[in-house]
Amino acid sequence: MSGQIDTIVWDLGGVLVDWSPTYVYDQAYFENEADREYFFTHICTQDWNEQQDAGYSLQKATQEKLVEFPDPKWQQPIRDFYGRWIEMLRGPLPDTVAIFQELKQRQQFKFFALTNWSAENFHIALARFDFLHWFDGRLVSGEEGTRKPFPEFYQLLFSRFQVNPSSAVFIDDNLRNVKAGEALGLRGIHFQSASQLKAELKQLGITGY
Repeated sequence: MSGQIDTIVWDLGGVLVDWSPTYVYDQAYFENEADREYFFTHICTQDWNEQQDAGYSLQKATQEKLVEFPDPKWQQPIRDFYGRWIEMLRGPLPDTVAIFQELKQRQQFKFFALTNWSAENFHIALARFDFLHWFDGRLVSGEEGTRKPFPEFYQLLFSRFQVNPSSAVFIDDNLRNVKAGEALGLRGIHFQSASQLKAELKQLGITGY
């Protein structure tokens, strides 16, 4: 099977980059766990954040939430979601970056990034992490106005970079996104750890670690 794979497509956050709101909203941030749970399930939700990943203004999104939830106890948490975003961007995931580097050095594959990320703050990661410049191409959802798991985002990858999905493997920590790629012909790896990624790459015939 290794002879068939010539392209590796990477998600970024949670795979190569350590990003998490928990670095800001730790257990001491809210008065109690119930408030913390309510904030993430009803206010600054994953679905809401993904709207900004697809290109919606961070400032507008924040202002709308402040109006929607006027209770003073929610005002600062809402402002901090993007106001302290840089603190959520902790650093690289070194074990996974090491896998990427080793594969890159072989000069056997093309590498692309397919990421849900706001165009307004992606430049921060680009300036901070050298490995984001190792790709042969990147698709950033906020720059394209669409995102995973929508099929058009994957199709844009295929057309813009001449990626044949049948000869590519796609690595993402969100199973929803993996399944969406598989539905379009990509081999998918649901990333959970660097060791698990190595094992699954080996199963595909990509060995040498």
